[in-house]
Amino acid sequence: MTVVEPHEHLRLQIPEEPVDMGVGLRDAVLAGARDRDDFDDATSMAIWLWDQWRPSLEPAGIDRESFIDIVVAYRRELWFWLMGERGWEPFVTGLAGRVARRLPSR
Repeated sequence: MTVVEPHEHLRLQIPEEPVDMGVGLRDAVLAGARDRDDFDDATSMAIWLWDQWRPSLEPAGIDRESFIDIVVAYRRELWFWLMGERGWEPFVTGLAGRVARRLPSR
C-alpha cells in the first residue's frame, strides 16, 4: 500500500481504488442522482475515505465534519476521477495535499 506524507504531522495510506464504488457513483451521477437532495457523491466518498484515514486525521486535528467539507470542496477532482479523466492515485494524493494544507496550526 502506498503511503503519502503531505505534512510532517500527517501520514496517510493510499487505499486501493474503490472501483465498484466509483462505478456506482458515476452511474448514479449520469442517471441524474445529483438532482436528488438525498444524494451527494462527494459526501459518499468523504465518508468512505474518513473510515480509511480517521486514525491519522484525528490526531492531526481534523474531525469528520471538517474532512467532509474538504472533500466536498474538492468535488471537481472527484468528478474527473469518476468520469475517468483522472487516475485514482493523482486524485487521492491531491486530496491528501489539500487536507495537509488545512491542518490546524500547531
